[in-house]
Amino acid sequence: MGTLRAIWDFIVLLIQKYGGTVSYCLVFAAIGWIVAGILCRLLRKAMKRNGKENEKGVRIACKVIYGIVFCIVVLVILSAFNVPVTAIVTLFSSVGLALSLTLKDTLSNFAEGFLLMVTKPFKVGDFIEVDGVSGTVSAIEIIHTKLKTPDNKVILIRNQEISDAVIINYSAEPTRRLDLTFSIGYSDDIEKAKKVVSDILDRHPLAHKEPAPTVRVIAHSASSIEIGVRVWVNTGDDYWELDFDLKEQVKEAFDKNKIDIPY
Repeated sequence: MGTLRAIWDFIVLLIQKYGGTVSYCLVFAAIGWIVAGILCRLLRKAMKRNGKENEKGVRIACKVIYGIVFCIVVLVILSAFNVPVTAIVTLFSSVGLALSLTLKDTLSNFAEGFLLMVTKPFKVGDFIEVDGVSGTVSAIEIIHTKLKTPDNKVILIRNQEISDAVIINYSAEPTRRLDLTFSIGYSDDIEKAKKVVSDILDRHPLAHKEPAPTVRVIAHSASSIEIGVRVWVNTGDDYWELDFDLKEQVKEAFDKNKIDIPY
């Protein structure tokens, strides 16, 4: 009984001496855990708003968040029990600096990946052009953005390179303007050629009537008159369908109306 009494007295003494500190540490740890969970949920929502959730990226980011919160909680608890943490902080700082220098490019791509998800200059499914490379965005990952070209090739571009480049998003707006140029000879009737092109635009179901298409002479070249066509069309497959149709139909109509296309 004496031994049990001594153990109990020791426990009571610990509770009296450190009970407040332990309670403080438990509350702080709980708050840290809740904050980490909130940050992860906000990140997951931001990823979903981007068009497609990147589960792998979210898991990695959440592990980083919980790891940072865990380190902070441990340091606070040690400090609460009067354990000197200066040396530990110095060690962590040295290790962190070494890792940041070693993984500089990876961390930069990691950060740029999050910026792309937050700023959303494009989303999954958009057709974009970055630094001369174009394709449909199939995935926005933590390190890379994946593009799929029209001929079904996959291109991986580092997020850091995307952030430093000019981004052209062809899918950002619901409509695009299609610009084409058709050449006729100097001896041909300009008004007749313009009417032939205008009639084709009026009949084509994909060509928008508002804003009205423009068919005007834009240049006098060395051997031809250049007729420019500006017509609005829906973004996506309609753009290319109208582009191909006009090139085919204008050639056929010019031949039918004896309008020359100079070599």
